[in-house]
Amino acid sequence: MNARGVMVDVSHVSDEAFARAVEISQVPVIASHSSARHFTPGFERNPSDELIRALAARGGVIQVNFGSTFLTATANAWSKAYNAQRDKYLEEHGYAKNGPEDKAFETDYRAKTPLPYANLDDLLDHIDYIRDLVGVDHIGLGSDFDGVGDSLPVGVKSVADYPNIIAGLLARGYSEADIKKILGGNLLRVWSAVEAWAAAHPQ
Repeated sequence: MNARGVMVDVSHVSDEAFARAVEISQVPVIASHSSARHFTPGFERNPSDELIRALAARGGVIQVNFGSTFLTATANAWSKAYNAQRDKYLEEHGYAKNGPEDKAFETDYRAKTPLPYANLDDLLDHIDYIRDLVGVDHIGLGSDFDGVGDSLPVGVKSVADYPNIIAGLLARGYSEADIKKILGGNLLRVWSAVEAWAAAHPQ
């Protein structure tokens, strides 16, 4: 991937694979849609402080996922309970995942046990935490709009709500220059470094 100018994304790998990819890559890597495990203990889709530090030490970027289950321990616990109940139901009845019975179960479950949505402040807390841990040069936004379904936080339900994030960052004292980095500048820096390395090391 380095040789071909392709960014290495570690959002969907184990802790061991994450650490090894960061170690091996000749250029910075990204976690395109992961948040901070500090807020969701035991949830491996969010990297630990140690992994975030390793990523940043090599110039990488972690792009905060907007899904409520990535942002708060309460929503994460809800998700684990839901998945366990759904899997048990599908297995007992021989139903396939993503079939009509699965969808009906979700509708009924959520009507009886609503998801405790995160909110804008929860999202901003992750950004603050990562900034305090490794600096603003290693933060991005990884909405995962097409992946987290109906779990987006209150105040950030679509791309039309990005101004809410910007207003929140300004209210928390972020400079316009730092906000530009978070909105895409940091990712573009990595992208440029990846392409430059590949161009300088033709295979």
